[in-house]
Amino acid sequence: MTEFDSNAFLKSLTHQPGVYRMYNAADEVIYVGKAKNLKNRVSSYFKANLDNPKTIALVSQIARMDVTVVNSETEAFLLENNFIKKYRPRYNVLLRDDKSYPFIFLSAHEHPRLDFHRGPQKRKGEYFGPYPSAWAVRESLRTMQKLFPVRQCEDSYYRARSRPCLQYQMQRCSAPCVKGYVSDEEYAEQVQLVRLFLKGKNQQVINSLADKMEAASEQLNFEAAARYRDQIGALRKVQERQWVAGTQDEMDIFGFAYRGGMACIQVMFIRDSQLLGSKAFFPKIPSTTTESEIFEAFLLQFYLAGNKIIPKQIVLPQGLSDEAAIADLLSQEAKHKVRFYRGAREEKKQYLQLAQANAKNALDAQYGQQKSVFARYIDLESALEWDDPIQRMECFDISHTSGQQTVASCVVFNREGPLKSDYRRYNIEGITPGDDYAAMAQALKRRYKNVQDAEKIPDILFIDGGKGQLGQAEDFFADWPHDKKPLLIGVAKGTTRKPGLETLILADTHDTIPLNADRPALHLIQHIRDESHRFAISGHRNRRQKVKTTSSLESIPGVGAKRRQSLLKYMGGLQGLKKASRNEIASVPGISDELAETIYDHLHN
Repeated sequence: MTEFDSNAFLKSLTHQPGVYRMYNAADEVIYVGKAKNLKNRVSSYFKANLDNPKTIALVSQIARMDVTVVNSETEAFLLENNFIKKYRPRYNVLLRDDKSYPFIFLSAHEHPRLDFHRGPQKRKGEYFGPYPSAWAVRESLRTMQKLFPVRQCEDSYYRARSRPCLQYQMQRCSAPCVKGYVSDEEYAEQVQLVRLFLKGKNQQVINSLADKMEAASEQLNFEAAARYRDQIGALRKVQERQWVAGTQDEMDIFGFAYRGGMACIQVMFIRDSQLLGSKAFFPKIPSTTTESEIFEAFLLQFYLAGNKIIPKQIVLPQGLSDEAAIADLLSQEAKHKVRFYRGAREEKKQYLQLAQANAKNALDAQYGQQKSVFARYIDLESALEWDDPIQRMECFDISHTSGQQTVASCVVFNREGPLKSDYRRYNIEGITPGDDYAAMAQALKRRYKNVQDAEKIPDILFIDGGKGQLGQAEDFFADWPHDKKPLLIGVAKGTTRKPGLETLILADTHDTIPLNADRPALHLIQHIRDESHRFAISGHRNRRQKVKTTSSLESIPGVGAKRRQSLLKYMGGLQGLKKASRNEIASVPGISDELAETIYDHLHN
């Protein structure tokens, strides 16, 4: 390998702001950085007296560098973040979870509906959140269904109703889909109460309902008064167990904890004076990275990852190196002024202390789990007499019902436990129903036939099954072209199928590996086996459900959404269509004689 000539590179380097990328000998990006002054920043890596072990290790691997010049520091922040997401360099702090957060969506229809929303906010309506998890949104929607009779059904379902559905009978919807059950004014009143409730103005909602209850009583409309009374009672119960409330309208609070090379960042979300919840993050961090580097890198990736709502106030556990520049960048992204706080005042201080305590507790729990996983790996290496640390393990399982909708799963574990980003499912086709051996052979072929990266080849491959399933793996790897070849182990259930009684079968010799039920190594194998089983079953159930809910018309070539709609409309549904003759089908607008023949044959054969 030709040594990187830093002097020649620095000679022509500009003093403008920009982003630099460092590559190793394999031409992989190993680090991305930004700078106000590119020349000054990049020069600092090549000083003779470097004392940071991370920097020394990084510089020793540089084979080449390139830079992208930008107009401002703000542009440099944005471009750096984009490059980190694209290349995921090993020496950068990486945010593991960059998904957008879920919201509650209130549509702008004549009769608005409440819905779960995640992703770009393109639909017309109002968005409330963000919530820390999908569960929090769905729980809130369930609560509101009991409080406010506002529809949550799909628009297609709403338009097709000719009489109220079960939700109306359960008093969870006022049936705006059918005329005569609720007036537009009454429905709009309930929608307004929903808005106030989601904005945290619970007392205002209660006061409004109390006024309506009194008015209804005065008019001797005791049925309506009782309905308002029950609504007030339900609201008060919710208020008793409601989220923590304060005086801050919109704010995120960050807690930070670091221990043993592991970091936890806890984010608490306050919207409309309510604490909606919190979430703990464990970013992937290179060794010897400083705490300030970890937190600053996380903060930028967190808010610039896309579809994140940037609040007006952000409470930080520590300062930032370029605080003013980062605040300006986030303000530009949010299109409103963003301010940083340290939690000096009473309410912010309490929230910060709470976030810090949660971060520490989450880190302690994760650290303990990590230690447990590490101990299991050590024991497995000892049991297998494995010289080098096991870096990657995979496990395959097959799931089906009477041979139908067969799904194969492949789950991946590294030394930190499950690596869910590398999990894969395979829908098995073209085999004899119920042939688990053929299903396993197909799954192995699809998983490994094009693998090139040695890091993606597992050290150990577990096959959930006995000698037959293991034999399929042996056959596949018999002509394996790569230098690295996984150790194949079959995990056969005992006769009683109880945990701890599994038989571990080595490939080729078919010798068994004796492991006592209390061995940490066996617990690790059980964990990866159970995870592959869970992943396969959930995939199979999803596929089976899709078959149940998919119209048989959808698989007919030439029959799109409009033609399906016409057929069902003119024939009075799928059952009517099945009873129709070829000529009757051909009489439907847009259906030719040839297509009618195809539809008839498909439905009856």
